[in-house]
Amino acid sequence: MLTTEDLRFFLCLAAAGSLAQTARSLDVTPPAVTQRLHALERRLGVRLVNRSARGIALTDEGRLLAMRAGQICNELGDLADELAGRRGVVAGHLRVVAPLGFGQRFIAGLVADFRSASQDVTASLTLSDGPPRLASDDWDVMVHIGELRDSALVAHPLAPNRRILCASPAYLARRGAPAKPEDLRNHDCIALRENDEDVTLWRFRHAHGAAMGVRIAPILSSNAGATALEWALAGHGIVARSEWDVAAHLRTRALVPLLAEWNLPDANVVALVKSRQELSARTAGFLACLRAAFAAPPWREASA
Repeated sequence: MLTTEDLRFFLCLAAAGSLAQTARSLDVTPPAVTQRLHALERRLGVRLVNRSARGIALTDEGRLLAMRAGQICNELGDLADELAGRRGVVAGHLRVVAPLGFGQRFIAGLVADFRSASQDVTASLTLSDGPPRLASDDWDVMVHIGELRDSALVAHPLAPNRRILCASPAYLARRGAPAKPEDLRNHDCIALRENDEDVTLWRFRHAHGAAMGVRIAPILSSNAGATALEWALAGHGIVARSEWDVAAHLRTRALVPLLAEWNLPDANVVALVKSRQELSARTAGFLACLRAAFAAPPWREASA
């Protein structure tokens, strides 16, 4: 027999793409995820995923379960909304998706606070280093940073967020600072692979309007923003990172901003929903919570 918790667990696993990421999303150990998956497969009598060094891939049965689980959870949420609406309360299961680092720092607490304030709501938060699965049905609100490529989604702006080129004082003492974007070709650069972007093409716009793209040859690259930042702090090279992640390090001078007259494209923070139709009470309520929390961007408060 399947429970709603089984369905939500498998939806989380399918969205995460790996056992380790599922463990981080659920705040449990990887062995606990493996045991729960094995128990689910034994109960159903089918194999749900194939495992490899690159992660997991759903079997045909796994894809069927994920599809039907999403439908069932959506229907349960709609039913809870309808019944709650008749009682004038906010209820149902809220599903939030966010980038890993940003979500851990700024979103996790908001999800917990929202649930505490809405006792008839349960909530799940899925965090991921990889590109978001925009087309899937297993989320209600997605916090997204940077360029949005799916115009079918509705974006609610939350906060401004600049991308900043920076390096540690140790690196600059050793290699000097670039005077213009072209100089980056002769510097040690650190690339972050995210959102399917061309990570070796850094695009700049001068304060007076001139645009320029520079093709870098990164000495280090990672899909994890925390890793790229650690490398930069350790003096390994120049990195382009979001303001939310480096603002504190810039204030303490652990990192130094570069090319002050040249700007990288902004990576503003938005909340995405899938429909322009009337939102559920819990989704609308959580959007209001997000807007209030980011009305004054937390990464700018200390310097305000």
